[in-house]
Parts: sequence; C-alpha cells; structure tokens
Amino acid sequence: MGLKERQERDREAVSRSILDAARELFVTHGYQEVSIRKIAERIEYSPAAIYSYFPSKDDIFFALAEEGFRLLFSYGASPEATPPSDPVDAIRAMFWRYYEFSKEHSEYFALMFLDRSVPRISKNWHRFGFVTEMRGAMVLRIQQAIDSGAFPAGTEPHAVFRILLTSLHGAATLKLCDRLAEGENADALARITLDTALLGLRAGAGITKELSFVCSPTDPSTSSASSRATSRDDSEERQS
Repeated sequence: MGLKERQERDREAVSRSILDAARELFVTHGYQEVSIRKIAERIEYSPAAIYSYFPSKDDIFFALAEEGFRLLFSYGASPEATPPSDPVDAIRAMFWRYYEFSKEHSEYFALMFLDRSVPRISKNWHRFGFVTEMRGAMVLRIQQAIDSGAFPAGTEPHAVFRILLTSLHGAATLKLCDRLAEGENADALARITLDTALLGLRAGAGITKELSFVCSPTDPSTSSASSRATSRDDSEERQS
C-alpha cells in the first residue's frame, strides 16, 4: 500500500470515528446540546482537528443524514429479491422497510425523524436530491397500483404515501421511545396498523385532496434557529 492510499485510509477511519461519536452524542444528548468540542473530547482529538474534516456541526449532521437515507432506501432490497406480484403486497413490503429500518438503525432513525433541533436538509438539498428521486419512485409505484385497480380510481398517491408512512412512524416511535405497555408487541402493532391503513385506502380513504402535495426541494425554509445557533457555536469554538 502506497503512502497516498495509507493517508486516505487513515483519513476515512478518522472521519468514521467522528461520525460514529457524533451520532451517539446527538441521539443521547440531543443535537442542540452537543458541540464540536464534545465530539472532539469523545474521540480524543482537538476541535481544530474535527474542523479539518467537517466545516461545522451541521456538516456532520448532513453526512449522517445522507448515510441514514441511503441505508433506508437500500434496506431490505437486494438484486436477488423478487417483489410480490400482488400490488398491495408490494406496497406493504415497500413501507414495511421503514419500520424495519427504525429497529435495525435506531440511532439514525432517531436523529433523522425524532430530533426537532437538527438542521433542515433543505439547507443542503443538492446532497439529498436522491431522496426526492426515491420518494418519487415510491409514489410512482403507488400510482401504478392505483391504475391496476388495487386502490379505487381517484385515490391520491401522495395521500397513500403519507398515510402509510404515518401508520408505521407511530409504532416505530412508540417502540423507540419506550412508550409501549409491558408485554405489548411493537411488531404486531406496526403490522396491524399498516394493514388497517391499507384496508381503509382500499375502501376509498385515499380519495382526497387534503393530502395532495409534492415535497419540493425549493422549500423556502432553508434555515432554522438551530442552524443559526450552530453557526454561532462553531464560530465561538474556532476562536477559543
């Protein structure tokens, strides 16, 4: 192995250590409560060293969010996998991946979907264009299921997307936040909730314009209070 390859490998290893430490700290303490200095202390590096890898705390989050979304969209998929022939079963399997992801990658799930203080990905949308593309592909598959007669004519595909996602998000959050009763089966709750939502959609619940929307990458809310606070924290740490 040459010097350049060794340096690249070492840099990737340090970057991985930073991301792993940050993910754990963000989930344990909340994004707003974690500084670059705390991340540096966790891996026994100086804050200046962290900045040589990531310009800001927001950039660390964006790197983690990108990893998380790529894991989510690839989860449960394999080149050998054959999708169910029944359109409704195919839609069920597509959304069940979201719940499985919440169990297998709980730290990513919590950071991406539960922590309200993290910066909006619309701040860095060029990095997350694949999220819009994958969501569009899911909505297209829903529309194909509608066209096949699996759901009533006039069903709004974006409504189907939101309803099914919400049905599983609730069960995933209850499990992750330890809000289930003793002995309650989270998997059964998620499965029954998803099946109930599908039954409602097949009965016409998705024929609505109230949930007709398109997630746009040109979201005008391209900044947030948390991001501004992060910028101030980064500036202060650089000066200290």
